[in-house]
Amino acid sequence: MNNPTPALKRQLASLDHVCTGTLVRRTLICGKANCRCKARPPALHGPYYYWSRRLDGRLVSRVLSSSQAKIVRTGIHNYRRALELLRKWEAHTVRVLEQQKTADKS
Repeated sequence: MNNPTPALKRQLASLDHVCTGTLVRRTLICGKANCRCKARPPALHGPYYYWSRRLDGRLVSRVLSSSQAKIVRTGIHNYRRALELLRKWEAHTVRVLEQQKTADKS
């Protein structure tokens, strides 16, 4: 059987930033009466980037700059990719165990 483990390890090692959570991009309307965000058409404030994640069992949020948002966006994508690669690695391990179980019975 072809062993995918070295390729999976290389792919995991190639991931630079990894993080969990959600990234939201928002534009806002303020409370000032004569602000540009109340014009027709409105020129909304922002964009603002909000990153939310679980930390020690609590939901924490943080406002990010656009450059930080790019890093977090990449990190979330990489986290999901890492989980996918780990699921493949686990499936390979289960196949190896099943083959060994069959070989041990022979």
